[in-house]
Amino acid sequence: MVQCKVEICGVNTSKLPVLDNEEKKQLFEKIEQGDMDAREKYIKGNLRLVLSVIKRFSQSNENVDDLFQIGCIGLMKAIDHFDTSMDVKFSTYAVPMIIGEIRRFLRDNNAIRVSRSLKDTAYKAIYARESLTKKNLKEPTIAEIATEIGISKEEIVYALDAIQNPMSLYEPVYTDNGDALYVMDQISDKKNKEENWIENIAIEDAMKKLNEREKEIITLRFFEGKTQMEVADFVGISQAQVSRLEKGALKTMRKYLYVD
Repeated sequence: MVQCKVEICGVNTSKLPVLDNEEKKQLFEKIEQGDMDAREKYIKGNLRLVLSVIKRFSQSNENVDDLFQIGCIGLMKAIDHFDTSMDVKFSTYAVPMIIGEIRRFLRDNNAIRVSRSLKDTAYKAIYARESLTKKNLKEPTIAEIATEIGISKEEIVYALDAIQNPMSLYEPVYTDNGDALYVMDQISDKKNKEENWIENIAIEDAMKKLNEREKEIITLRFFEGKTQMEVADFVGISQAQVSRLEKGALKTMRKYLYVD
C-alpha cells in the first residue's frame, strides 16, 4: 500500500517539510525572479501533496516510485505555470495537474488485455442494443440491455469500456444547429464526483459566479453524473442548448479557479 511505504525514490516521506502560507508566498516571489534554490524548496515543501494524490492510485498495480516521480513532474509543471495574481490556493491548481500527469502515464504505459469472457459480454451487449433499437425505434438504456441479456449493468459497462479503442474526449459526435457535440458531452462524470479532487470550497465559490440555470446544469452534469441528453430531458431544453450553457458555465468557473 502506498500509505505504508516510508521511503519513496530515496525520499523519507515521514520527514517531508511543511511550508506555512507566509513561506510559500516568499518562496514564490523568489521563484518568479528565477531563484532555482527557492523552486527546489517549494517542490520539497509540496511533496506531501504528491503523496496524497498517488494514494488514489494504490489499486493500479503500478510501482509506487514511478507514480511518485510522475506526480512530481505534475507538481513542477504546476509550479511553473501557477499565477499568484489569481485568487486560488496553489493546491487547488496543482492537484488536477498532478492527477492528469499520472493518468496520462497510466494510459500510455499500460496495455490492457481483454479476456475472452469480457469480449463475449461486450458483443452480447452490442447485439442486444442493436436488436432493441430496431424493435423499439430508440436507443435502449444500459438497464434495458442488462435485462435483455441477463447480465448486470456494471459488468456490461466494464466490458464495453474494455473493448473500446482510445478516443479523444474532443472527438465530435454530431452537429446540432451548427454546434458540435463532443464525446466528453455524452459522458456521465460519476467517477470524478466521488474523487472530489478539487477542493469543495473553491467549487462552491466558483458556482456563485453562475446564474440559476447554469448552476442547475452544472449540478446535474457533474454532481449527479447525468449525461447532456438526460439533463436536456430533465430541464426541458435541447441538448444543444445544454451544451452551450454548460460550456459557458465551465468557462466562467475556469476563469475563477484558473485550472485550465
